[in-house]
Amino acid sequence: MSGPTLLLGGSFDPVHEGHIALARLFSELLQPRELRIIPAGLPWQKGSLVATPEQRCAMLQLAFDYHHLPVVLDCREIRRQAPSYTIDTLRSVRAELGPEAPLVFAMGEDQLQRLDTWKDWRALFEEGHIVVGARPGFAATLAPAVHQEFMRRQATLAQLRTAPAGGTYFAPDLAVEIASSAVRAGLERGDVEKRHLAPVVLDYIQQQNLYKKS
Repeated sequence: MSGPTLLLGGSFDPVHEGHIALARLFSELLQPRELRIIPAGLPWQKGSLVATPEQRCAMLQLAFDYHHLPVVLDCREIRRQAPSYTIDTLRSVRAELGPEAPLVFAMGEDQLQRLDTWKDWRALFEEGHIVVGARPGFAATLAPAVHQEFMRRQATLAQLRTAPAGGTYFAPDLAVEIASSAVRAGLERGDVEKRHLAPVVLDYIQQQNLYKKS
């Protein structure tokens, strides 16, 4: 099957409907040969995670199966047992796929807001394309260096599907704004908005007694 390999990384603590919406949006736009979900092992910019790697992977599989969105769970960051840096992951996937394979990394606007704090962030473009689901006008709020880099690298969907790396793309029609921290807070209080989680994920969280006050 032709098309790029599409990656979506994150802590997924827990996976919520914003993650699903982002994955679905770029799956529909890019028609990837494969959608890989890469749960973080030890995310260096965040505190300790609540759910275990096994629980986060279980929730991911439940959520994507519920939405009938085929995925491959790629657990390389968990196996690494070291701080998770996106550049290391992209280099690892690039080495696996080869230099000519189109590779696309999807993120939400909250991640892009912090991109200039990521390790070797400019080197990300050497390994793959970066695509962002964001609200209209969001690009103007970025750090100047990130804004400049994204604007000069703008690519078409066709280029993202065929070129190996180096492009950027804003999809300004992702109308889902959900933060995992807000979902966890709602679960802790016992009043999480059910529209933020797939029912099977909420059931799993309750069965595992996750995100409750200690």
